[in-house]
Amino acid sequence: MEKIEVSNNEYSKKRKEPRNNKNLKLILFLFISFALGVGLMYWYSVNNPTVVTKSKTISETKVSEVAIEDAIDKVYDSVLCIEVLNNNGDKISTGTGFVYSKDDTYGYVLTNAHVVNGGTNIQGTLSNNNVVNLSVLGTDSYTDLAVLKMDVKEVIQVASIGTSQNMKVGNTVFTVGSPMGATYAGTVTKGIMSGKDRLVETSTSSSNGMLNESYIVKVLQTDAAISPGNSGGPLVNLAGDVIGITSLKLVDEEVEGMGFAIPIEDAMNYVDYLENGKTIERPMMGVQIIDLTNKYLLYRNGINVDSSVEAGVVLLKVNTGYPAADSGLKDGDIITKINGEKISTASEFKYELYKHSVGDTIEVTYVRDKKENTIKVKLSKASE
Repeated sequence: MEKIEVSNNEYSKKRKEPRNNKNLKLILFLFISFALGVGLMYWYSVNNPTVVTKSKTISETKVSEVAIEDAIDKVYDSVLCIEVLNNNGDKISTGTGFVYSKDDTYGYVLTNAHVVNGGTNIQGTLSNNNVVNLSVLGTDSYTDLAVLKMDVKEVIQVASIGTSQNMKVGNTVFTVGSPMGATYAGTVTKGIMSGKDRLVETSTSSSNGMLNESYIVKVLQTDAAISPGNSGGPLVNLAGDVIGITSLKLVDEEVEGMGFAIPIEDAMNYVDYLENGKTIERPMMGVQIIDLTNKYLLYRNGINVDSSVEAGVVLLKVNTGYPAADSGLKDGDIITKINGEKISTASEFKYELYKHSVGDTIEVTYVRDKKENTIKVKLSKASE
């Protein structure tokens, strides 16, 4: 019988193969475990910030809250809820005001003119719930401003007056007011500065209470809630300085989150007049104007406008003895620019005109007989 011999080398190979498979599996297991561990660590680092990052975020939030609390404290006690009563003691209007200055005798309160117009019995409720009597010193419908006085002994705090010029869109602002009257007096609403130098068209009743005169005002825009009763209250920055006076009259009721405020520097330009009961002097040209688009009135007054003129205001009447007539303007002329600024409506005409003072000389561009002309007009004081 023939013997079959197997060499030691061949035997060794057969013995080593299973061991190599085990080593390969071990290496593969270690590689997968390492990769899985790295992946888990990356996932955890992305979804779980470090303790240092979380602490920094909490610290920043705390600073912001303290800042607005300090700012509120700086203005809160200067704010009053204003209520206007008739002779029977019935409430006819409500609003908000704030003490902006005081002397040895009186505290002086700023609010909106439309809040107190026509009122004789006016009361203010302070943050300590004391009720004080208020007297109107002066009002101006065009700026919607009014100054009232109160006994200086009742003044708790005088607001710090700042400026809106340094404010940037996105800066935090807040209001203090009396939405819906005294029940919710002292309500604070917070938002941001949504826009600056907005031109908003509004209107006011004429002296006979029947006609509305439209005009344009430059305002600040905010998304801080402004409700009935907030009119006349302060718009405040995080330094606690008043930068504007809120006005519900300028709020578009159809648009949510859009409120407006009169820049405080514009208001402070007129307080000296109002404190002394003086009428604010505004310039005039001595003309009656209508919009170029008002075809009905143009037809009624027999004025024909050339179709080549696309925008402007028509001089319905140029009054003799006033600046416009003295400068050579005539009935039917169409003013298209004032000092190079285009004019499309009567509101824009008044806005550009009221940028100037009595005695200033302006450049007026107008169209007559299809020709464009330019003249100089020296402005006089508006008649009472």
